[in-house]
Amino acid sequence: MGQSFHPGSIAVLVVEDDALLRAEAVDLCIEAGFRAYEARDADQAIRLLERHSEIHVLFTDIEMRGSMDGLKLAHAVRKRWPPVSIMVTSGRRKVTKEDLPENGLFFAKPYPPDDIVKALNGIAAQIAP
Repeated sequence: MGQSFHPGSIAVLVVEDDALLRAEAVDLCIEAGFRAYEARDADQAIRLLERHSEIHVLFTDIEMRGSMDGLKLAHAVRKRWPPVSIMVTSGRRKVTKEDLPENGLFFAKPYPPDDIVKALNGIAAQIAP
C-alpha cells in the first residue's frame, strides 16, 4: 500500500447513547474527512468492531446503558484490538490518565469540536504509511 494517506480511509466508531450527541459526533467526524460508524452501547460497538477492520478509532462516552460503560469498553477494545486508538468523553465524570487504557485520550463535555478534529488528525498522521 504505497498510496498516499487520506483521512477518509480511517473510520471512527462513535459510541454514545444520546442520539442527538451521537449524530453530532458522527457529523463532526465526517466533516473532518473521516468515515464514521455509530453505536448506542458497548455491545453494538463490539459487534461493529468485529465486522469492520477499517475502524481505527473508538470515540466513546462513559455513561451508557448496557453490559459495560465506556471506560470498560475502552479497556476491552485496547485488549482485543490493540491498534485501535481510544478517545473517551464524559460530561459527568472526572477521568484521570490512570483510568484510561494506555495512550487513551479524554475530552470533557462539552468538548470543543476543534479539539476532537485535532486529535483525529493526530491519530491519522500516526497511522499514515
